[in-house]
Amino acid sequence: MKKSLYILSFVFLVSLLFAGAAFAQSSTPPTDDQVNAVAHKLYCPVCESTPLDVCPTDACKDWREQIRTMLAEGKSEAEILTYFEDQYGARVLAEPPKKGFYWLVYLLPPALILAGAVILFRSMKAWTTVKADAPNPVEATSAKKDDYVARLEEELKKQK
Repeated sequence: MKKSLYILSFVFLVSLLFAGAAFAQSSTPPTDDQVNAVAHKLYCPVCESTPLDVCPTDACKDWREQIRTMLAEGKSEAEILTYFEDQYGARVLAEPPKKGFYWLVYLLPPALILAGAVILFRSMKAWTTVKADAPNPVEATSAKKDDYVARLEEELKKQK
């Protein structure tokens, strides 16, 4: 009795191992939406700056079929993107990889924006501060006005 229980447990555990492999395989072929989700992350090898999911060329149709086949084989999106990057280089990826020289794509624009903001802030601050040795424009205008009013009054007294 005990021996048959061990054998039955062993058979059950082994069947669970094979059941996992059976569930991992997809019985339905990948849909167009699944293929396009991966294809959207790749660029056409022939056209310039055209995503693979909307490009009508024969090369792109072949690539989409290759993606469909790879998805049917159970490959993940990351594995498919890595395959295309290895075959054709990083230029086919819609988003540059975050490694090596490509880090500049991610770091340079924010650094330039920050540097521009600092320069703009300092320039605005310099334009709005009054320098101590510069004459006050309000005082210069009022002094000219007082001189003008005094001469005008003097002229008016002479005419009376």
